[in-house]
Amino acid sequence: MSIEVKGLTHIYSEGLPHESIALADVSFKAEDGQLVGIIGHTGSGKSTLVQHLNGLLKPKSGQIIVSGTDITADGVVMRDIRRKIGLVFQYPEYQLFEETVAKDVAFGPANLGLSEEEIDVRVQEAIELVGLDYHAVKNISPFDLSGGQKRRVAIAGVIAMKPEVLILDEPTAGLNPKAHADILQMVQAIHDREGNIVFLVSHNMNDIARMSDQVLVMDHGKVALNGTPAEVFSQEGKLKAMGLALPDSMEIVSQLSAAGLPIEGSCLTLDEAADEIAKAMGK
Repeated sequence: MSIEVKGLTHIYSEGLPHESIALADVSFKAEDGQLVGIIGHTGSGKSTLVQHLNGLLKPKSGQIIVSGTDITADGVVMRDIRRKIGLVFQYPEYQLFEETVAKDVAFGPANLGLSEEEIDVRVQEAIELVGLDYHAVKNISPFDLSGGQKRRVAIAGVIAMKPEVLILDEPTAGLNPKAHADILQMVQAIHDREGNIVFLVSHNMNDIARMSDQVLVMDHGKVALNGTPAEVFSQEGKLKAMGLALPDSMEIVSQLSAAGLPIEGSCLTLDEAADEIAKAMGK
């Protein structure tokens, strides 16, 4: 599985007085097994971009090629594409509606025309993969769960479809620190087990630096930077000019380096920064 985006352009309200270009000639490629972080200020085009990746939005121009199939071409059956590409919106718990957790998670697989036996297997696997006890929650209302648990159930509903690509748009938005950490640990566990492509949209630079294999920086509808976390977050001047911060570890290292402490390495995490600071201080 791979996804290649070529020259993607999207215009909202085209031809009207409030016309706006949301995406402008966006191009990049994601390979099988990668976790791709997408960052950018509000309005930079992040959410518009990911809604194109499973066909929810159609571009003005450009191509999205999923494993050799151009999903922007005429005649493509989008149902088949959406079986492969799962999208989890911000606050997905607002889309829960069934009377029990198991029924809610089963909704997607049931629409694939699977047997009852296969649906049951998928539901149990998905609930357990998002870190919930299947037997404890399967028969209770999702509305009786905590906020973090509701979000896990909503994500389980997408996981149960067994997507080859999983897109998560701000999956930790509005959660407390513990739930935030738990959701990201769950995302990493899903990625490790399934080996799928994951797109993670986030405003949290620490999470993106720690988890991503590739980072896309969106700015005014364009890909401003694209590379490994070390490559992208080394561009401090460019990032700050776009109103973006460095990960905490790199901000600390940057300030210490400016004060004269010779620190080497990318220091994408606080543990890495602590090790490099200790080396620089001769300890």
